[in-house]
Amino acid sequence: MIKNNLVIDALNCCNTGRIPVWLMRQAGRYMPEYRALRAKYSFLEMCHNPELIAEVTMQPVDAFGMDAGILFSDILLIPEALGVGLHFDDGVGPTIDRPLNQLADLKTLPPVDIREALDFVAKGISLLTPYMQVPLLGFSGAPFTLASYMIEGKTSRDQQKTKQWMLRDPASFHQLLELLTEYVITYLEMQIEAGVQAVQVFDSWAGSLAYRQFYEFSLAYLHRIVQRIKPKAPVILFCRGSSVFAADLAKASPSAISIDWNANISQLRPLIRPSIALQGNLDPDILYAPVSHIREEVNYLLQTMHGDPGYIFNLGHGITPGTPVSAVQALVDAVKGY
Repeated sequence: MIKNNLVIDALNCCNTGRIPVWLMRQAGRYMPEYRALRAKYSFLEMCHNPELIAEVTMQPVDAFGMDAGILFSDILLIPEALGVGLHFDDGVGPTIDRPLNQLADLKTLPPVDIREALDFVAKGISLLTPYMQVPLLGFSGAPFTLASYMIEGKTSRDQQKTKQWMLRDPASFHQLLELLTEYVITYLEMQIEAGVQAVQVFDSWAGSLAYRQFYEFSLAYLHRIVQRIKPKAPVILFCRGSSVFAADLAKASPSAISIDWNANISQLRPLIRPSIALQGNLDPDILYAPVSHIREEVNYLLQTMHGDPGYIFNLGHGITPGTPVSAVQALVDAVKGY
């Protein structure tokens, strides 16, 4: 039973209590409890196991008193379900075994029932919901980011192969985005039906796009996802470069925009209508600083957003693996003690 609904209140821009806090990648390698499980199971085994999904999701909620849980999973489960092959190597990250290179490759993707293929995610959510006292957040990768992984075959900083396809043959690139958009919508609907109270869509690589291409190949599809999902649950949008694209992301009418650390979030607020919440935006690397400096940075951010009924404290990106547990606790304590 939900006893603390601060995050949902903030997503609805009607929070009159303290500022809520949760952190992107709050369930992960920086926690010893997670590393103990990771020593027994591969990352994908953990993502595919409903019991482990539930256990890892709860670890930071129990350890730190987060105001929301974020489902333990990975954005690349949709590409995996599409049969392109996926594995994770320590120190390397995700690798797509059979990346797409051209329109002919796109035509080889099999039709997939995402609800059936990713049923283990729904089962993990169902195991969690009876025990959650704070909201549970689901998520998905955005179409452009999923497409980029399927084309690059791995993490890429410049998205060269992706952008070459996009610019040389935009029609077939849109076909891929159309396909992925429908899968993302179905996947998010499944998560909501299983019990998540809100969802976040990660367009992690949209920041590599020029302005006009961002509108055409990222924002247009984010808009469609929001239109379909927001009537069912609040939708948070995040992309690298969100501080640059914030006013444009607002045109998709999400419930909230998660802001990276490259902007003064309080200066962005006048550009975003008050019915859209803002989330963020502490630099994750500040968690390597002394505790006194962490408290100083957290308090500065809280002071700049004080009194905003649609503000959620978070990082500007995910927690990095080497982050000290004591730093995360100091951050949460500082937010709650403000």
